[in-house]
Amino acid sequence: MSYRGLIVWDVDGTLIPADLRWLRRAIARTYEIAESDVVFPSGRVHGYTDESIVIDAAVLSGISPYQAEKNVGQFRETLALIMDEGRLELAREQPAYPGARDTIRALDQEGFVQTVLTGNLAYAATVKLDTVGLNQHLDLSIGGFGSDARDRFELTDVVSRRFMGRQGEQLDPGRAVVIGDAPNDVACARHAGFRAIVVAHRTSREELAASMPDSILDALDPDRVVAEVIRLIG
Repeated sequence: MSYRGLIVWDVDGTLIPADLRWLRRAIARTYEIAESDVVFPSGRVHGYTDESIVIDAAVLSGISPYQAEKNVGQFRETLALIMDEGRLELAREQPAYPGARDTIRALDQEGFVQTVLTGNLAYAATVKLDTVGLNQHLDLSIGGFGSDARDRFELTDVVSRRFMGRQGEQLDPGRAVVIGDAPNDVACARHAGFRAIVVAHRTSREELAASMPDSILDALDPDRVVAEVIRLIG
């Protein structure tokens, strides 16, 4: 095969710390409510797509389901403006996790194709990765984003289609590894037949173990990540 394997990175909570401030600001501005009045859905944030979170949050915050859905297009535009406005704040408050940049570089040197699968809208993900300096070895043209589908499980098919269009060959699920930080990342990987590595950045090892990933890491250590990837897909 012309590629050694595909690494599919989650973004928030895996490569950079998760922070709901951007969604909170965009929801407040889109639906004309105070940021302090925005209520996020319990248990349906980490590992879900932005638009699904926004709809649930808007309704919980007192917006009618009809209006919540109607304003999704406006939310996309508003979030893009907020992300652009917040680049300096993002760089200061959400720097890449230790080891993230070196791990991406090490996997690139080993010949792995790398992209992302994230609930972020494509523009928001691009701003985040560009701002913290993690985009150099990631091929975002084959990524799956929350702007591609509201159901995260559909994004693995998006990645597979784009990979084939870019590489000229079908993606072998057994040679793809999702690296995430939440049980939903594991479930998404399993749905597509991908391998799954999780990093215990914000979720306990016990909770992550219950989702039955192939490997659990405490941090993004380049040597350890490369070794685990090679162990899983050869």
